[in-house]
Amino acid sequence: MLYQDLAEEAEQILRLNWRDGFTVPTNKLYPFQWNWDSGFTCLGHAYFEPKWAIRELNSLFSGQWENGMIPHIIFHSETETSYFPNHDFWNTTVNPGAQQKPKTSGITQPPVHGFILEKLLAKFPNDGAFLAFVKAIFPKVVHSHRFFYTYRDPKREGLAFLYHPWETGRDNSPLWDESNARIQIDKSTLPAYTRQDTKLADKKERPTSDQYDRFVYMLELGKRHQYDGEGIFEESPVLLQDTLTNAVLIQSNQSLIRIGERLGLDTGELKEWQAQSVKSFREKLWNENLATFTCYDLRKEAQIEYKEIGGLTALSAEIATKDQADKLNDYLNDLHNRGYYLCPSFDVDDPLFDSKRYWRGPIWPQMNWLIYEGLQHYGFSATAKIVKEDFLELITKQGFYEYFEAQKSVAAQLDKGYGGGQFSWTSACVLDLLHKDQ
Repeated sequence: MLYQDLAEEAEQILRLNWRDGFTVPTNKLYPFQWNWDSGFTCLGHAYFEPKWAIRELNSLFSGQWENGMIPHIIFHSETETSYFPNHDFWNTTVNPGAQQKPKTSGITQPPVHGFILEKLLAKFPNDGAFLAFVKAIFPKVVHSHRFFYTYRDPKREGLAFLYHPWETGRDNSPLWDESNARIQIDKSTLPAYTRQDTKLADKKERPTSDQYDRFVYMLELGKRHQYDGEGIFEESPVLLQDTLTNAVLIQSNQSLIRIGERLGLDTGELKEWQAQSVKSFREKLWNENLATFTCYDLRKEAQIEYKEIGGLTALSAEIATKDQADKLNDYLNDLHNRGYYLCPSFDVDDPLFDSKRYWRGPIWPQMNWLIYEGLQHYGFSATAKIVKEDFLELITKQGFYEYFEAQKSVAAQLDKGYGGGQFSWTSACVLDLLHKDQ
């Protein structure tokens, strides 16, 4: 398949998944609007329907809570029943500031919208309508960052914690295993529920039933504390300072600072957050023995010592020092030389690596996009080219899927990727990467 054919198919998929104001990640598996999915999807809209990018973000921010949080799901339909947990299960009415029109979930996701907004502004720097949109949404995006620093950083370190695995976007990553093991599940106390995802996707590619019980347990814990109460920090057995989320927060902070300075908007608060966050990230999350950035377990007060995809996003946020960046680049080149597509989502040498099951090993399109950007920042253009070409090769051979096999020897036996097909952020990342220098 030629790259021109890829671009045309990517656009067709984004048009197929458009719902008159927002984009679903894929037609059946995820029938609503997802937070960070929408951010990446805007990259694709910009190439053929720029007004859709504006509508996409406005639609997402229509679900913003009074506390600033952008929920991870916006339920624009209250009659669609093919997804669990639906809006009624979240019952966000427990929080008086929660948006109810539209209904939403009660947790958030990585705050990509600041740097996405900067990317869009760079494409349309003199478009009056777009400039007006940026000025209007700017304080809302800043307020979404304020949520993390107010409600998820009780020690005022500049590093936000997450308590639900869905918030990191890496639902069933081994990062969560030790924390999840602290949860004592009494199934008789869990609300009855029926999963929908395994009806639409291979069970071997999805989180296990045991993991889902823990997802529901943590949802109920959040609900007891109105989703933003101090009791979450006090009670939750799971408190993770996540590399990906905090790197994305830092990256978006910097983008908003640049946008604000260009448009004459207030950036004082952003600069205060940024100075503290960058310092804490570098000092607290780098692991010299593993030569990567690691997440931090606030309950155990220790790093979570795994090599995984989140640590590499310090490149896209330009947090890593030159020496740290060199080590991350060496890690990727070693994987490439050993017969892996870049970039596996978990350490291929760890017994917990599973190249097929969701976030325990496979390759994810939006992560490749972030890492490509980061490698370019540090001048690692040869590695960036491998990341891009690996991704485009997988799409060409296996289609526009949600995620992909990382082992080349295994991938060679497959004719499709994993998870949902005709996937929106996959399509958007293809369109954007195809426009990068060849």
